[in-house]
Amino acid sequence: MLVLTRKAGESILIGSEIELKIISVQGDQMKIGISAPKNIEVLRKELVEEISDSNREALESFSNLSELVDYKKNS
Repeated sequence: MLVLTRKAGESILIGSEIELKIISVQGDQMKIGISAPKNIEVLRKELVEEISDSNREALESFSNLSELVDYKKNS
């Protein structure tokens, strides 16, 4: 992992198409602007993890439902 220190107004380039710009820093929070081509998906990690957890729970529920249906068929 590359670790960099940046001040408000400074940027980081990833390749030639993605720019991360530090907009402001206030206390323990910073605003980051991201410029990337439209074909590059930019998502917050916690949202991706939340959706993944939700999908996993839904799949488990479906699996339990399938087991219940099989149980009822065999009873």
